[in-house]
Parts: sequence; structure tokens; C-alpha cells
Amino acid sequence: MSGFNTNNRAVKWFDNRLPIFSYVNEHLVDYPAPRNLNYLWNFGSLAGITLVIMIATGLLLAMQYTPHVDHAFDSVERIMRDVNFGWLIRYIHMNGASFFFIVVYLHMFRGLYYGSYKAPREVLWGLGVIILLLMMATAFMGYVLPWGQMSYWGATVITNLFSAIPLVGDSIVSWLWGGFAVDNPTLNRFFALHYLLPFVIVAVVFLHLWALHRFGSNNPLGIEAKGPQDKIPFHPYYTVKDLVGLGVFLILFALFVFYAPNYMGHPDNYIEADPLVTPSHIVPEWYFLPFYAMLRAITFDISIPFTGITLIDAKLGGVLTMFGSIILLFFLPWLDSSPVRSSRFRPLYKNFFWVLVVACLVLGYVGAQPPEEPWVTIGQIATAYYFAHFLIILPLLGRLERPKPLPASISDPVLKSGGAGTSAQAKPMEKA
Repeated sequence: MSGFNTNNRAVKWFDNRLPIFSYVNEHLVDYPAPRNLNYLWNFGSLAGITLVIMIATGLLLAMQYTPHVDHAFDSVERIMRDVNFGWLIRYIHMNGASFFFIVVYLHMFRGLYYGSYKAPREVLWGLGVIILLLMMATAFMGYVLPWGQMSYWGATVITNLFSAIPLVGDSIVSWLWGGFAVDNPTLNRFFALHYLLPFVIVAVVFLHLWALHRFGSNNPLGIEAKGPQDKIPFHPYYTVKDLVGLGVFLILFALFVFYAPNYMGHPDNYIEADPLVTPSHIVPEWYFLPFYAMLRAITFDISIPFTGITLIDAKLGGVLTMFGSIILLFFLPWLDSSPVRSSRFRPLYKNFFWVLVVACLVLGYVGAQPPEEPWVTIGQIATAYYFAHFLIILPLLGRLERPKPLPASISDPVLKSGGAGTSAQAKPMEKA
């Protein structure tokens, strides 16, 4: 790996005093990456690019938006109809939120499949969960800003959840609202925070990348690179790979922006907010549906047997379950007791992983359905499996599962095959 070198005297002079070019060269050009990363490792860079798109379009929209309950809905309509390319900017921002969650969810499930949360990358994983929480807060507040029916009632329902907290719940809700109902102070606060939080996300992303480059990327085999034979420079090998993934991503993104811009939204949000008319079925955006299903899965109080004393009522239990499903992810590196990272060598874990994926998809579907049978029972079963997967199955698998033998190094499958070509590399790795 060669260090940064240039014949341009001005660049050399500047870099000597503020080594930006050396830093970029070290971390984006000569950075040694495992030689066997596949296209599933594209989702991290795609998430970063989507974040930039969201901030750029958000800044443009903020210049035209009016954060007032009497004018917010009309200002969004003005953006769509009167501002030059306002419809395009808003559709990119609106669908960008959905695509941001898609790539981040796929990025996290890839980490679950290949054990990217295991030592020494626990802090890297924890920072990723913090980014997810910040994304959720930003997306929720942004959904309120158009001030449509679903915006208003979604804000009312979600903020009211904090009233379930004993003693201080009602005070927290009043503080969030800035009054006694979702009104103008609420909209102003949400607009300010929605504007601010993306820059907080950028700061945490830098920490995330810092932690990533401390120990390097995980890889499909889940073993550490042993030497130069296991690594290749990030550029041009992975920059080209990322550009291919970006091209596919932008094609899919453009298809939604230009041909189905409202497919992932709710039609009620094109009706101006009316506190006197409650929608027949209040649902959040699709990326919150699994957590919404967990919230509604708790329909019973938790009491001390034979005393009638209620410890946790159903509302508080639902709130704890919903937030607990995310907080649980922070402890994942210590809940999974297996020393083997990649599910390629963990046949039992691989099966349970796909059951978890199905459970999450079922929760997403249940969250979009009315809170009635059979959806309540199905949601309870899927919620129970979600928590059992992390709290019971993973700790037990580390003790009961017999993993397949690991290769000596990343390049070992290639060397054993007697070739160094791409096809020769791919075949034995799939066998592994």
C-alpha cells in the first residue's frame, strides 16, 4: 500500500499543514479491505449516500416550508405546485426516507447474518443502533410536518404513549406538546428537531466509520485478515463495486420517485389535519410497522398472582416492549455466546436467522392491519419469537451448536482450490 504522493506543490503544502488529502487517501484509497467482500457490503455506503440526499433535499424544502398549523399544509401544497421542481424535491425527500430505512435494515440484517456485531466490533454495532434510533426520531418528526390527517393523529397517538410512564408520563407529554394538545408549539418543536437531528446523525456516522476503521470490516467468512494476502486496496476494487450498487439503487429509487411516488405513503395525509375527525385506522409509516405491532401485542396487564395488584398495565407493557425491542440490540454482542461469527459455519443459527426475518416481516404486515383477531394473536406470537431469539435461542446456541471448521485465512479457500481467479474463489467459499 503506497502512501499519499503528489507532484502538485500547492496540494503538498496544504496537506502538510492540514492533512485532508492524506486522510482521504488512507481511508478511502489505500485502505486495506478484506478481499472477499460481496455486494451485501454495499448497503453501508448506500446509507451514507442516501443520508446526503436527504439532507440536501431537506435544506431546500425548509426554505419553502412554513412551520405553522394554519399554513403548513398549504405550504407543502405550494411546494408541490408552484415552486420550481418542488414536486421532485419533495418526492425525492419523501421516498428517500423509505429507501434510507430499506438500506439500513438490510445493512443490519447483513450484520446479524455474518456476525458483524461480535468482538472487537461491539462499539461499531452500538453506534449503528444509535443511528437507527436517531433515524426513527427524525422520520417520526418529519412525518408530522405536512400536517395531514395521518401526521396529526400519528403524532397524537405516539406522543401519548409517554403518558404510560408512571408519575412523570403526563408531564413528559405536556412538555413534548408544548401545551395540552398537539398544536402549533408541537409543530415548531418537531420542525426544529427534524432539521437538527440529521446533522447529529452525520456526527454519529463519523464515529461509526472511525470505529469501523479501527479493526476493519468483517467479511463473509467472519475471520480476521491474517496478512497482505487477505487484503486489497479499497480503491479501485470496492469503489467500483459500490458504484455498481449505487447505479442499481438509483434506478430503483427513480422508479418510485417518477412512477409510484405515493406508493409507500398514506392517502389520508393529503387531507388537512382536523382534530375533530379521527381516521378509521391510524397507522405509522411502513418502516415503523413491526414496532407498532409489538406495541399492540401486549393486551394484558402483568399482575402479582392471587393479589390483584397490577405491576405493569397493558399500555405501559406495550411501550416497554416496543422500546425494548430496539434497546435489546445494544446487548446483542454479549447475548450471542458463539465464538464463530459467520452463519456460513453455523448451520443451526442460519435456520433461526431466517425464522427471525420471517417474524419481522410478519410483524410489519400485522402492524398495518386493524387491532383485531387473528392479527393480535399472530402479532403476539411473532413478538414472542423476536425476544426469544435474542434472549433464549442465541445464548443457548453458543453452547449447543457445533460449528463447521473455519478456514485458516481469507485466502485459504482460494489457495486450496489451486487458482486465484474470481470463479475459483467463489466456488470453494460457497462450499465453506
